[in-house]
Amino acid sequence: MSPRETNLLAKAGESLKAARLLLDAGFGDFAASRAYYAMFYAAEALLAAKGLEFSSHSAVIGAFGREYAKPGLLDPKLHRYLIAMQEARLIGDYGDISATPPQVAAHLLEQAEEFVRAADEFLKRREASP
Repeated sequence: MSPRETNLLAKAGESLKAARLLLDAGFGDFAASRAYYAMFYAAEALLAAKGLEFSSHSAVIGAFGREYAKPGLLDPKLHRYLIAMQEARLIGDYGDISATPPQVAAHLLEQAEEFVRAADEFLKRREASP
C-alpha cells in the first residue's frame, strides 16, 4: 500500500475507536459523525489506490460508487451505507442535540466497521496480487 492509503486507513481505524468511545459515553451524534469519517477515509484510501483524489465529500462518495460498487469490486451495499452515513453525519453535526439515538448510532458504527474492514481487506488482497 502507498503511504497515503496506509495513512487514510489508519485515520479510519482511529475514527472507529473514537466513535466507539463517544458512543459508550452517550454521545450518539458525535459517534455517528466519527463513524462517517471512518468510512470516508476508507473510501479515500480505496480511491487513492486507483490514483484518484477529490476535494469534496460528494465527489468521494460518487467516485466510490462508480469505481467500486457499480463494477462489483466491493458490495454495492457499502455505497448505500456511505450515502446514508453522510446524512447521519449532517444530522449529528448540525441537527438538534441528541438527534441520533444511541441504538441508531450503534447500528451506524457497525456499518462503518464493516465498510472499513472491507476496504482494508480489499487493499491487502490487491497488494498481495501479482
